[in-house]
Amino acid sequence: MRAVVTRVRSASVTIDGAVNGQIGRGFLILLGVCPDDTPEKCRKLAEKICGLRIFTDENDKMNRSLTDVGGSVLVVSQFTLYGDVSHGRRPNFLAAARPEQAIPLYEQFLAECDRLGFPPQHGEFGAHMLVESVNEGPVTLIVDTDDLK
Repeated sequence: MRAVVTRVRSASVTIDGAVNGQIGRGFLILLGVCPDDTPEKCRKLAEKICGLRIFTDENDKMNRSLTDVGGSVLVVSQFTLYGDVSHGRRPNFLAAARPEQAIPLYEQFLAECDRLGFPPQHGEFGAHMLVESVNEGPVTLIVDTDDLK
């Protein structure tokens, strides 16, 4: 699994003109799933992200977590994180998991965030969404389960 995590002051996702999810301070998480992903990788990714200490403390050091700042999470499915642009000008998405595999893992990720104390706001898998965010920092990280120890 691959996630782009952005520290935000606020973020929202709108579907068909209606706000589907919105948060104040916290993380906007764009989440991609590939065919090699498993429920165990999903659990590890959620634990890693929800435990990140990327909010600044009184010494302007990244020492505070979501818990420390009372933050929230907004999760948006994003198969394009597995887009391959190595050939030609149009990306292919063969490395992204098919919906029948990706949807259960996306839903598990939402459940894992909730289990960890961060009931997620979220988009809708496969929908055309408008995502807005006010990035803080900016601080943006790419977290990939292939890189986790």
